[in-house]
Amino acid sequence: MNLFLQTFGCKVNATETDSIGALLMQHNWQIVSEPEQADAMIINSCTVTASGDKRMLQAIRKLRKKAPDAILLLTGCYVQAFPEQAKLLPEVDIIIGTKNRNLIPVLLENYIKNHTYINAVEVFQTGDSFESLPQGADSMHTRAFLKIQDGCNRFCSYCIIPYARGRCRSRELSEIIQETKKLVQQGYQEIVLCGINLACYGLENNLTIADAIQAVANAGMTRIRLSSLEPDGLTEPVLTKLSNIPELLPHFHISVQSGCDKILKAMRRHYTCAEYAKLLQTIRKLFPDCAITTDIMTGFPSETEEDFLETLKFTEQMAFSEMHIFRYSQRTGTPASEMPDQVPEQIKKQRADRLYALSKKLHENYLLSCIGKIYHILFERQKSPEFHNGHAENYVTVLVPAKSGENLRGQVRSVKIKSIQDNKLIGELC
Repeated sequence: MNLFLQTFGCKVNATETDSIGALLMQHNWQIVSEPEQADAMIINSCTVTASGDKRMLQAIRKLRKKAPDAILLLTGCYVQAFPEQAKLLPEVDIIIGTKNRNLIPVLLENYIKNHTYINAVEVFQTGDSFESLPQGADSMHTRAFLKIQDGCNRFCSYCIIPYARGRCRSRELSEIIQETKKLVQQGYQEIVLCGINLACYGLENNLTIADAIQAVANAGMTRIRLSSLEPDGLTEPVLTKLSNIPELLPHFHISVQSGCDKILKAMRRHYTCAEYAKLLQTIRKLFPDCAITTDIMTGFPSETEEDFLETLKFTEQMAFSEMHIFRYSQRTGTPASEMPDQVPEQIKKQRADRLYALSKKLHENYLLSCIGKIYHILFERQKSPEFHNGHAENYVTVLVPAKSGENLRGQVRSVKIKSIQDNKLIGELC
């Protein structure tokens, strides 16, 4: 039987889609690249924004037209957060949220037998454990992704994710070690640990993210990256432990969302600008050559021009190496969607554009600071005949002039940075 997979949303979703594919391959399904070839199609949905929902629903309709006889299973955050809407979609044969996805092979088998619509959405309960799925492996990628955490307890006023993912749950250290050893045996030298609220790893069982990273290092992985982090959980004792793990690469993506205390409080972000600034100061003290990137939201309800100017000033002071900028999007089911003083879209865009200009300047400054330094580059699949490409420890893209017949993919080589070209570092092998 042939299976087509499509993912919407974050790295966690992509990792889960790979795992669902690996699970079904254990049940004799074969992955195909075109829906027309499929006996079943699985869409792993995202529901962070209403516009994202719209794109996903359009994709469902297109897939159904391309493969009218295939089984269509819809899973993911949209289904979990909005099951009543999901079950009304006429194109879909099976719905299951973000819980119990190890049942997907059985659900497909039952549909093949009975051709009867299946609603397998189950509500999260307090005390639910982390659901482990097989590790998906993509031979096209140089680094592996391992999900070690799920759920979020924060309930930020703009965010639907706690409703779509349940409470914080962590993967057992023994499983993390086991999966890491498999990846090392497959030849991976770099791993990205990911989760919905990764910094809260171990919250429910008196562990921390440092314990998970140390376990991965002890299992033989030589380069360890972290996906997006929330400030909570990154205490000074935890960060000190992290600084003593040489395998951890010094790139931290720590969401700030706003540089205005009034807006942070309205967002229910549970920290102040001063506390966030102190966190970055601690990180830079412990990781002197690190890169710190962030997420910023413009146009949150009641954000005035004065509030935005505070954010602009604060983000410049924090000297992020790069910023990911989003315009606030009303998300049905969240408190922020009902707040007064919604900001017009035009103003959101104007403020985002101003932040983009600042981000460009900060990024250029950071790249300039890299010139003359030596980094250890993990080279990836070559994208052009002129250059080998890879990423430095700080996750900046590095290009090295290619020689005829030379293949550096999968190698870690020392490179001295010489210049900048198109927001990339140019270097030469040492």
